[in-house]
Amino acid sequence: MTALPAAPRPGPSPARPVPAVIAVVAQEGAVLLVQRSKAPDAGLWGFPGGRVEAGETVFAAAERELHEETGITARADDVLDVLDILDRDEDGGLRFHYVLIAVRCAWQAGTPVAGDDALQARWVRLAELDAEALALSQDVARLAHLMLDGTHPA
Repeated sequence: MTALPAAPRPGPSPARPVPAVIAVVAQEGAVLLVQRSKAPDAGLWGFPGGRVEAGETVFAAAERELHEETGITARADDVLDVLDILDRDEDGGLRFHYVLIAVRCAWQAGTPVAGDDALQARWVRLAELDAEALALSQDVARLAHLMLDGTHPA
């Protein structure tokens, strides 16, 4: 008999998904990544981003989060992808649900400096991502390839 996945536990769970953004910025064949200092992805490398504030557009949120976390200024150009990020506890209960909007941004100025909730910020080439040299958040390598070469690696 096949085991069934854990049923969501009764009790508190998010009332609705939370809209959030990540800023996907490329320059000279590399993407800008930050190493997160806070849960849920503490220690993992991902794109700068965070929640969309009330009254803020998705593009404005991407530009703001990028600057807060890295000091980089960029122009948000278009939506690259949309992801559902579901985090469940050990009993299968939903801890949070983010609808994560990946925004393609064009670098304008600045050198990466870790700020806000980032431990580090730096440009990373595809070869380093493909070599699995960094512990990555969900879909980082796929989005980096989509941004830099238009492909979806398996």
